[in-house]
Amino acid sequence: MHRFLYSSLVTVAAALLATASGAAHAGAQEGADDRGGAAWSAAPECVTFSADWRYTFVTNNCPDTHTLKVVYRDGTDVPSRVAPPGAMVTFPGHGTTGNAVLGVIACDGGADA
Repeated sequence: MHRFLYSSLVTVAAALLATASGAAHAGAQEGADDRGGAAWSAAPECVTFSADWRYTFVTNNCPDTHTLKVVYRDGTDVPSRVAPPGAMVTFPGHGTTGNAVLGVIACDGGADA
């Protein structure tokens, strides 16, 4: 069940990204994270990311602080990070084994923050 919920999260994130023409964010749909039901939603449009094999850099260009998390195709689970306005936070990259960064989601600041 745990694997199914996380796979569903990744699938929803991929679908949102596809409808946003490849952007790192989409509408304000919400769901549940597989670790304790922490709420998540697509990151706002003012949050951008750049991913390479080693690092994924997420920049908060918003006027507000956001708690953010990167979603990976293979379901890699990383902790959320708090990004104040204008900050760049670093997450792991996609690696060299064919994984991909699907996008960035906003966390509620619950168990992951």
